[in-house]
Amino acid sequence: MNQLNNGFTLFLSLLVEAMPFLLLGVLFSSLLLFFVDERKLVEKMPKNPLLGALVGSMIGFLFPVCECGNVPVARRFLIQGVPTPVAIGFLLAAPTINPVVIWATWTAFRDQPEIVVLRVVFSLAIATIIGFVFSFQKDLNPIVQPAIARYMKFNPPAQPETKRRGKRYQVQQETVPNLLQSGTYILGGKAGIPLRIDANLVPPTSISTASKPLADKLRLVVDNSIQELRELGGVMILGSAIAAAIQVLAPRELILSLGAGPISSIAVMLILAVVVSICSTVDSFFALSFASTFSSGSLLAFLVFGPMIDIKSVGLMLSIFKPKTIFYLFALAAQLTFVFTLFLNLHIF
Repeated sequence: MNQLNNGFTLFLSLLVEAMPFLLLGVLFSSLLLFFVDERKLVEKMPKNPLLGALVGSMIGFLFPVCECGNVPVARRFLIQGVPTPVAIGFLLAAPTINPVVIWATWTAFRDQPEIVVLRVVFSLAIATIIGFVFSFQKDLNPIVQPAIARYMKFNPPAQPETKRRGKRYQVQQETVPNLLQSGTYILGGKAGIPLRIDANLVPPTSISTASKPLADKLRLVVDNSIQELRELGGVMILGSAIAAAIQVLAPRELILSLGAGPISSIAVMLILAVVVSICSTVDSFFALSFASTFSSGSLLAFLVFGPMIDIKSVGLMLSIFKPKTIFYLFALAAQLTFVFTLFLNLHIF
């Protein structure tokens, strides 16, 4: 009974401390989503791949969204013709490089300001590097979902296979039944014809709110805020409950042994970041509960890697990228995070 009381007290303390930042993040995200026209930003994006990745990683200051809200914005960026390094940089860095998350991290780790600074530096560096790597992929058709590639501007269309007959090349397009094509289907429509679930995933053009009346914009802000709060609030409650349960139920000796090792502590927190999938707006409070037992490098591994790649964000990223692309993103982000934070751990130790 004593453990249950301690766990419930810890759960409530995490929830009460994090809730204001979640509310602020959701409201700020919705305001900018409907009052800032991202299409005007496209014209000002740098063409240099490295500079573009760096700028894209810093756009989070204008679009302070978590790892749930960054995917729709990054998808619109790609459709509007934003260079790939810019979109990738934004996708990975926006959940961390924004004023709401930086403020929340400072509130949680005000006694360890190096955590706040290094979280920004590491996130910015990793997102920029990965965005630059993806700049070498000129044709995006092999890495994005067909529903995205169909509406992307300035992207060369996929070339159908050719078959040689004598000295002439003729383009052949094989007729493939719907159920044998890639994608997810449901039965419906006329005469039970299978329909693609992702057929309406991306509209042909971005929905512009610039011409809408102010009252309509405010209503959209409220509706979007309620929707995001409903989705992210549940995740935050689950994450707080997991943190409290680990603190109360896990053997103290096990936590100390895992948290003290320079390598094992990073590996554990990387796995935890993927599994817990807590919102970047409040993940610093989750990590704070491990500050007394885990190394600074492992805490940074959780704070840097979690907003980039977790179970929740992988599901959302599948609406943009093919699985192999997400695997590359996952591998690059994990490797770079491990190297950066291991260097910090070894330097401290």
